[in-house]
Formats: sequence, C-alpha cells, structure tokens
Amino acid sequence: METYIVRQPIVTPDQKIAAYEILYQEEGTLSNQRDSGAANAIEDFLMQLNNGSFLEGKTAFITFTPNLLIKNIPRMFAEDKLVIQIEDNVVVHPLAQKIVQRYKKQGYRIAIQGVEFTQRYFGVLEIVDIIKLDFSNPENASLTSMVNLSRGLRKEIAACHVDTPAAFERAKELHCEYMQGTCVAEQSSSKVHRMDHLQSNFFQLVVAITRDEPSLDEIAEIISRDATLAFSLMKLVNSAYFSLKNPAKSIHQALVILGIGQLKQWIYLLSFQHDAGTAAEEQLKMSFLRGSFCEALSQFVQDLPISQQEAYLMGMFSTLGTLMQVPLGAALKELAISDDIKEALLTGRGSCGTLYRLVLCYEQADWPGMSNCAQSLGIPVELLTKTYFECVENVNHTWSELMAPIQEEN
Repeated sequence: METYIVRQPIVTPDQKIAAYEILYQEEGTLSNQRDSGAANAIEDFLMQLNNGSFLEGKTAFITFTPNLLIKNIPRMFAEDKLVIQIEDNVVVHPLAQKIVQRYKKQGYRIAIQGVEFTQRYFGVLEIVDIIKLDFSNPENASLTSMVNLSRGLRKEIAACHVDTPAAFERAKELHCEYMQGTCVAEQSSSKVHRMDHLQSNFFQLVVAITRDEPSLDEIAEIISRDATLAFSLMKLVNSAYFSLKNPAKSIHQALVILGIGQLKQWIYLLSFQHDAGTAAEEQLKMSFLRGSFCEALSQFVQDLPISQQEAYLMGMFSTLGTLMQVPLGAALKELAISDDIKEALLTGRGSCGTLYRLVLCYEQADWPGMSNCAQSLGIPVELLTKTYFECVENVNHTWSELMAPIQEEN
C-alpha cells in the first residue's frame, strides 16, 4: 500500500500564509483509521516533513490519529511549528485525550475539526485553541451560531473548505482568523494584468525558454525588443547577488551568466506584483509546482503528444487566468503553445488533460481521482509522493534563490 501526502496553504485575513495543513492517506484506508500498520507507514512520511525545505519554516497543521499520538510522533516538531489537529476518534479515545492534554501543557497548540457542541466534546474543548468549521455550504444558517459559540469559548476560528467565492466572502464576514480551500489563493491574488499585456514580449519569452533546445540568440532578441525586460535582466545579473567582478555589458552576456534554468523560472515573476508571504505569492509558486510536477510525471507517460518542457508549460499556465484576472481561455488564445495544452487546460480531454487532472487531484487530496488518473496514464502510484516531495523542495529552493536579488534590492 502507498501513502500519499500533500500540503495546502492556510491564510490569515490579511492574506499572509500562516501555515500549511498536511493531508495524508494510505491507499485503501481512511486517514483517521486506527490500524497501527497504517500509522507506521504514515510515520515514515511525517518524518520527512520535519525539514525547512518542505514547510519553508511555516507552522504545520497535522491531523494525528490516536496511534500517532500514542507513538509520540508530534514530538518530532518544535512546539511553535506544529498545530495538533484532532478528530472524533480522539474525542472518544480516553488515552488519546490524556495524551493531547499533555501536549497542550508542553506548549503545542490544538485544533479540532468536525466539532459538535455537545456534552462529550466539552472536556476536550477546554484544551482546544482553534476550531475548524466547514464552509462548504456558506448559506448554512448555523455557521453564525457556531462561530458565536466558538468566540464565547475564546477560540480562534479556521474556515475550511473555502472553495467558492461565496464561502470566501462568508468567512471574511464572520471574521475567521484562518481560511483554507481552493478559493483562498484565487480570491486574494493581486489584479496585476490587463488583456493588452498578453501581446507583450513576456509571453513570447516564456515560450522561447521552454523549447526543447532554447536558443540564447532568440531569447536575447526578444528581450532586446522590450526595455522593461532588458532593464530587469541587467539589474538582476549585475546585482550583489551574483557578485560579478566585471558587470555584464550585453543581454547575451547576462543570459550566459544567469543560465536558462534560472531564467525560465525567474522571468515568470517579472510581470506579477506580489507581497512576500501572501496567498498571491503562493499562487505564483503553485504555477511553478504544477509545472514541475507535470514535467516530472510526463516522463512516465507513453505516447504523450507533448514534450516534458511543454508539460511544464501546461502546469505553469494553468493559473494564468487567476493571476491575470481574465478568463483562462482568453489568455491561452494569445499564446503560441500546443493545441494539446490548450485543450487539456480548458476541457480536460486527452492524455494531457488526464495528466493535468492527476496533478490537480493530488493537489486537492482527491486520492481516488488521483489513482484513477495515474492508472489511466500508466504512472506507478508509488512514484507520486516521492515525485511531489522532490518538486516541492526544488521549487522552494529555486524560489528562495530567485527572490534573493529582489529582497536585497529592497
């Protein structure tokens, strides 16, 4: 059996990334099951989480089963870097409750999901810091009363399943301290573009640098036609980050110094405004992660009609509509990319569409959908989590390198 694991951002009302929730499941089981064998398998993956490259120093929200609590797994994390999430299986488990109380005394924060304001929950609510409420039905009249009850108990509120604009607005209206869901990053992305910018050299440049064999001459020519791009490139390469003894004096020379690999990722940042640590930044990083994940998985798919580099483009451009505040179809219409990519992103059809759906299912912790897509493409499921971990760490490492010159200039 395989264990799958993914991180999802949790943001504050001012759109800062406060933490990541770690979602996991072993194939064929429920994440809250009580089998000790599955707990052992999950333990192996949780041990990989306790590093800065995957969580980027952020707090982790992790749901612990009774077995994981008894095995003392939370102690792998520092008290200020972990929120212990519990469910009903802990509430009804006397020994697990006592262990949670011990963690509370040690300085860990406790969150509860699926809470009921009934007598059997009163004991555990005394040690809970955060109550997670389901906003999948924002019109539910009981949400207001549940928030008020939580406030009366002096608890913070985390709105989860914020997957629609209505849910997003409802969570804001009720002043929830945290929000989580597929709509969070989309709603908070900066409005940074207009349709006329789609005609700029920026998009030609993105396509040029993702060819199978990028041409420095072609890339230099594209940048030379755009004063903004040329200025940004020269400023980056001649910054203190590169510490050149002799400043680059031409665009071609600057490209040689920067390298295609770093340029491919960094150039995507140039036209998007963002604030460090915000959900808009997370949306940009999601572009890179989807691109990297699509590219990495594409090598396992036989007869895929696009190259690995094009698979990267497919994942990266999947967030373009949100980032630019325009319909995705309108954005893709202006780009000289494969029709297979456009069809995959807009309709989900074909093997490219299945690959894209696989990445989305993994991102959203839709494990059954993920398994179906992987099986359809012939991708061994045992490779998925390992590949995801590698992509997350590579993207985080690249991001920190790309942002270093910008932060230094600030």
